[in-house]
Amino acid sequence: MDNFTNRLRIAMKQANMTQSELCAKTGISRSTMSQYCSGSFRPKNTKLKQIANALQVKETWLLGYDDIPNKPIPLKNDSDLRPIRLKQFPVLGEIACGKPIFAQEDRGTFITADADIHADFCLIARGDSMIGARIFDGDTVFIRQQPMVNNGEIAAVIIDDEATLKRVYYDPIHARLQLVAENPAYSPLVYVGEELQYIRILGKAVGFMSMF
Repeated sequence: MDNFTNRLRIAMKQANMTQSELCAKTGISRSTMSQYCSGSFRPKNTKLKQIANALQVKETWLLGYDDIPNKPIPLKNDSDLRPIRLKQFPVLGEIACGKPIFAQEDRGTFITADADIHADFCLIARGDSMIGARIFDGDTVFIRQQPMVNNGEIAAVIIDDEATLKRVYYDPIHARLQLVAENPAYSPLVYVGEELQYIRILGKAVGFMSMF
C-alpha cells in the first residue's frame, strides 16, 4: 500500500468519516473514491485538493511528503471581537476635583491603558467636585492636549500655577469664563477680563479609569 492510500485511510479515521461521507463532501463519485482507497491510483491535483480540504489535512501530507498532517487554522475576522492594544500614557501629577491644587509634573510615571484612548497624558483626580461626571478621588483622567474646548466639555485648566478639572463655559462677547463643578456643593469659578490671562486650558478630558 503506498503512502497516499495509507494516509487517506488514517485521515478518514481521524475525521470519523466514511467513504460515502467523503464522496458527499468532495463531489467525487463512489467508484473513483473506492479506487483511491484501494490504492488503484492517486487523485489528480483538483481532486487531491478537494479530499485534503474535506479531511482538513495538507495535500503534501496525503502524498507522503510532509510529516505534519494538519493545515494551519485560518484566521477569521470577527466583527464582535477586537484585539486590545495597550499604550503608556505619561502622568502629569494631580489635578483638583474641588479647589485648585498646585500643578505637579511627574514625567517618570506612566499609566498603561487602551491604545484607542486618544489622549496625550493623564492626571490623577483629587477631591469630589466631579462626582456627577463619575470622576472620583484617585481616578485617572486622560487628557487630549488642546488650547480650547467647547462649552460644556470637561477640561484640565491651569489657574496661575494651580490645576483643576471642571466643565468649561466661555462667553467671548463678555470675556467671561466659568469653570463649573459636577457637584452642587461647589460654586462655579468665574473669571472675567484681565483675569483670563492667568488661565490656560491644558486639554480636554477624553476618558477616565476608576480605581474602584
